[in-house]
Amino acid sequence: MLDRPALLSLLQLASPALPVGSYSYSEGLESLVDRAIVNDAKSLQTWIENELEFGSIRIDAAIVARSHRCTIAENFSQLEAWNAWLSASRETEELRIQSEQMGSSLLKLFLTLRPEYIQKFDGLKNNLPKNPCHFAIAFGLAAACLQVPETEAILGYLHSWTTNIVAAGIKLIPLGQTAGQELLFNLQNSLIEASEIILDLGDDNLNSCSWGLALASMQHECQYSRLFRS
Repeated sequence: MLDRPALLSLLQLASPALPVGSYSYSEGLESLVDRAIVNDAKSLQTWIENELEFGSIRIDAAIVARSHRCTIAENFSQLEAWNAWLSASRETEELRIQSEQMGSSLLKLFLTLRPEYIQKFDGLKNNLPKNPCHFAIAFGLAAACLQVPETEAILGYLHSWTTNIVAAGIKLIPLGQTAGQELLFNLQNSLIEASEIILDLGDDNLNSCSWGLALASMQHECQYSRLFRS
């Protein structure tokens, strides 16, 4: 069971108010809405559930777990290797830039709030900041330092992602705020099931079927009119 300081830390990390810029990205959803592939709460829920089961978000969450473990073990060379692995796995420039921007922002924020970790872990200073840090890496690292358990860190990461996609859907489709909250409530079981599966993924099983996301992201890059960042 989470103690209160760890719970508060997790809530802060997963909060939409975390100043990492997540609100400015739709991860291809804007192009899906533009083409009427996603046009109501039901189709948005289906898209999110498919991503949780088959998409790249499950791989990102698995890297959160590996970042968490590497941080606890102070194995920063392995942490850097997973960071490079994530860079290689991004299917579009838009998705890579988003991940690197959000991750670098979170790492900078964390080290500003908790500067003692710069001194405690030389790896934080010597390995990651010289290269772009992916969001999943920074999230797992921060969760471990703040003593948030791995299981809860994965669930918090998935909830943060889902909240951001639902918020984008509220603006784009559009949906009402109540419909958005109903959608988040309906997705609770899917989030729990996804987190449990992700915990058991071995390194050889880090794969996804996310060509739909990749196509949506590529189309978003050249979409004529956009509300969200490309």
